[in-house]
Amino acid sequence: MAQLWGGRFTKETDQLVYDFNASITFDKRFYAQDIRGSIAHVTMLAKQGILADEEKVQIIDGLNGILNDVESGKLEISNKYEDIHSFVEANLIDRIGDPGKKLHTGRSRNDQVALDMKLYTRDEIEELDELLRGLLETLLTIMEANTETYMPGFTHLQKAQPITLAHHLGAYFEMFKRDHERMRDILKRMNTCPLGSGALAGTTYPLDRAYTAELLGFDGPTLNSMDGVSDRDYLLELLSAISTIMMHLSRFSEEVIIWNSNEYQFVEIDDAYSTGSSIMPQKKNPDIAELVRGKTGRVYGAMNAFYTTMKGIPLAYNKDMQEDKEWAFDAIDTVKGCLTLFTGMLKTMRFNKERMKDSARHGFTNATDAADYLVNHGVPFRDAHGIVGQLVLLCIEKKIALDELPLEEYKKISPVFEEDIYEAISLEICVNKRMTIGAPGKGAMEESIAINKEYMKNY
Repeated sequence: MAQLWGGRFTKETDQLVYDFNASITFDKRFYAQDIRGSIAHVTMLAKQGILADEEKVQIIDGLNGILNDVESGKLEISNKYEDIHSFVEANLIDRIGDPGKKLHTGRSRNDQVALDMKLYTRDEIEELDELLRGLLETLLTIMEANTETYMPGFTHLQKAQPITLAHHLGAYFEMFKRDHERMRDILKRMNTCPLGSGALAGTTYPLDRAYTAELLGFDGPTLNSMDGVSDRDYLLELLSAISTIMMHLSRFSEEVIIWNSNEYQFVEIDDAYSTGSSIMPQKKNPDIAELVRGKTGRVYGAMNAFYTTMKGIPLAYNKDMQEDKEWAFDAIDTVKGCLTLFTGMLKTMRFNKERMKDSARHGFTNATDAADYLVNHGVPFRDAHGIVGQLVLLCIEKKIALDELPLEEYKKISPVFEEDIYEAISLEICVNKRMTIGAPGKGAMEESIAINKEYMKNY
């Protein structure tokens, strides 16, 4: 057992207790962040005269050597160490001797792990945000190409009014844009450095915490040492934010699954993102979309688990907080994988434009526009609503769309109708006369796309 404590103890730790207590199996993931934090700490100690310059050089060279050896595979992070901190310190002492024993001067594992987790989370947020960028760019490309691809818009999963594919995907663009903004908000709020908080009450050493924070790219040090070691708000925020990302991906996946069905046939998923059946040779299954939908529950579980862990912890640091890592690591990995695969699936997906348009026509999505036609010719809206309802019923009986119904049938129900009703209920007219910002009309969509392209330039 390689531990950073023991002088006060008269017995060896029970092996089961040691194994239960150890975190090396998962916190080895942030070895690079641990070493980065240690280099900054040592640099500050030397600046303050707490370490000699030659000791600083020896320690930093030793730390860089450990980093290089781990990354090259020459040095394995062994489970004989309690955690990543003891692994790094023990190996440093083995390599450079007594100067390595001074590495931990003026700090505790409590502020050390708080720093490591912040550095790791910050790095992961940047990666997540880049993956969001890729998804947003893919959406924007498809939107630009489909401002005249007509399809039904839905409420209650019932065909409601005609829109375009650009407009439908634009709704998801806005969702994921807000996800990006949440990532940036978390980064701003979490960007304070806990190192120097000590175990909970700071230290008597004359540390320059602002300098350490600067070296590590933080806006400044945390302003309360107890909060510095026990705060995991940023992680809870991140788990909440990525749960929202997964909710958006899950909603989108649900629609892809529906659109891919034989009944809809709106899209065809590329073979590279589909699977077959072991027994039914005709099957082409939307497994990626289904797995994204399913893994949403996994990320929700991590968020709920960690909220539950944190809810009863008194100040300051408690071992319960070790549980943050596995939940966070798994959730972040899951979201990164889902964003990558979903973007790839979307990028290669083929849209059946004629099928979409035909579905909008035969789904009576232009019925509201037929009612508006009557209103514009002096018929009260409630009466117009009833008249068009009769027309829809007639079309259902005849198994035709509104624009296929002969004018004489229109006139039997209301003499107000004239030949221009067909222009009024054409999908192109129905969509393109909706021109307010945010609406599906071609001009309105082009305006929204232009705004969002500018947004992406400043991403």
